[in-house]
Amino acid sequence: MVTNDATIVKVKHETLYEVAKAAYAGILEEEKDHIPFRMIPGPKPRYRCCIYKEREVIRQRIRLACGKPMGETDDGLVVQVIKPACEGCPISRYVVTDNCQNCMGKACISSCKFGAISQGKTRTYIDPDKCKECGMCAKACPYNAIADLVRPCKRNCPVDAITMDENNICQIDAEKCIECGKCIHSCPFGAISSRTFIVDVINEIRAGKKVIAMLAPATEGQFGADITMQSWRTALKKIGFADMVEVGLGGDLTAHAEAEEWAEAYAEGKKMTTSCCPAFYNLVRNFFPDLLDHVSSTISPMGGVSRMLKAQDPELVTVFIGPCIAKKSEVLKGRMDGNADYALTYGEIRAMLRAKDVKLEPEENINQQASVFGKRFGNGGGVAAAVMEAMKERGVDTSKMNVHICDGAEECKKALMLLRADKLPEDFIEGMACQGGCVGGPSRHTEINQAKRARDLLIASADNRNIEENLHNYNLDSFSMKKDRRPLTEAAATQNPE
Repeated sequence: MVTNDATIVKVKHETLYEVAKAAYAGILEEEKDHIPFRMIPGPKPRYRCCIYKEREVIRQRIRLACGKPMGETDDGLVVQVIKPACEGCPISRYVVTDNCQNCMGKACISSCKFGAISQGKTRTYIDPDKCKECGMCAKACPYNAIADLVRPCKRNCPVDAITMDENNICQIDAEKCIECGKCIHSCPFGAISSRTFIVDVINEIRAGKKVIAMLAPATEGQFGADITMQSWRTALKKIGFADMVEVGLGGDLTAHAEAEEWAEAYAEGKKMTTSCCPAFYNLVRNFFPDLLDHVSSTISPMGGVSRMLKAQDPELVTVFIGPCIAKKSEVLKGRMDGNADYALTYGEIRAMLRAKDVKLEPEENINQQASVFGKRFGNGGGVAAAVMEAMKERGVDTSKMNVHICDGAEECKKALMLLRADKLPEDFIEGMACQGGCVGGPSRHTEINQAKRARDLLIASADNRNIEENLHNYNLDSFSMKKDRRPLTEAAATQNPE
C-alpha cells in the first residue's frame, strides 16, 4: 500500500501479521482477544485519544481480517467503515478562514440563497444547519477566504457513494459503491478498509487442500527488478501453496476470447467495452445498466485461469493475489461459476509471508507462462493492445479500429456517457477504474513510476511468443471463457457468497 502516513500502514499490516500468525498456529480464536493488548500495551496512547479507542480499532480490524462486516447486518460490500476510527474531519464543508477581511461588499452573504451566512464581529459566519453546500459563497469571495473542506474519502470517491450519518461518521452507499478502494487510502485516520480472506486461505492450507496462487500481471516490478515470478513461486510454496500460476496467462485467454467478440461486434457496427476490471463492471452495472449489453461477455483473466485450473482438478482452491480491492467483490459476490475462491492484496500475502518468516528472494526470470501482451494486461492500455494483437493474429484487419483508453473511473464515466448518447467516436472502450491500470491499483506495493521501471526491465527479458502461440499449449475446449449472463442476484444465490 502506498500512502503518506506510515502509521496507518504499520497498524494495518501488524494486525494482519498477528492474525495470520495465529491462524497458521490454529489458535486464532483464543488469541484474537489478546492481539489488541499486545499491539497497544498502554498506558499511554500512541495514535488516538486513548488506548481504549486504539484497541477497539484493532478489534474491528481483526473482524475485517476474518472476513466479517463491521455492522450487525452484512451490506455485502468488501469496503467497510471502521467507525471508531472515523473522527476529526470538519463538520461543515464550507468554513470561513482568517483570510476574511469582514469587507463591506459582503459578496458571500448576497450570494447565499439559503440565509446561511451572517456578519460577525471580525468575519462572516456560516450556519452549518442552514448551509446546503452549494459553494456559491466560496466562488463569490474576492479574498478566497471560504475554504471548501471536503472530507478526503468523499472527495476521492468517483461515484459519490460516501455520505455522513447523523453522528458525522462516514457511511457508504452499497447501491452506488463500485468497490474501487480509492477511499481506503485517502483517509488519514485509516477509518476505511476492506474485508480480507486471509484466514480462509490459511485454513484451506491447514486443511490439506491443494491451494493454487494466481499472481496478477501487475505484480512484476512491484517489488523490484530482481523479484521475479519464480521468486514468488518459491516463497508461496514455502508458506503452503501447492503452486503459482501467472494471471498474465489469463490475460492471453481473455484477449483470445474477447478478440472474437470484438471482431463480430465491429462487423455489426456495435460498440463494445472490456470487462476484466471488476470496478469498471460495477460502474456499468450500478450507473449504466442500459449499457450492459455493450460489455464484453468474456470473463476476466483471474476467472479464466481459475476455470482452466478447475477444469483439470475441480477440488483445487484458487487464490488471486494482486493490487486490486474490487477483485474481492468479484469473488465475494459470486459473479460466475468457476471463479477464484479468494482474492488477496499484496499487503495480505506479505502478512502471510511474515507469519511464516519467509522473504521474497531474487531468482532468475524463468518459467514464463504468459506472452508479453498478457503480462502487460496490468498496464493502462494493455488490455486493448492485447485484444487488438489477438485479432491481428487471427488475420482481422484492425487498421481502422479505434479504442478509447480510459485512465481512471472519471474517464470511464465520461466514455460511458458518450456511448449512451451515441456520441462515442471510437469503436471500443478499455475501462480501467484505476489510473495507470492495475499497476496503479489501491493496494499496490510501490509508487507507479518506480514499479514501471522495474516492470519494463522484467518484461523485456521475456521471450517474444505471441498470444496464439502461447495458448497452443493449453486445452481451451475444456472450459468456457464466457460469463454467466443470469441476473447478478440469481447467479450469486448459487454461490453461497458468505
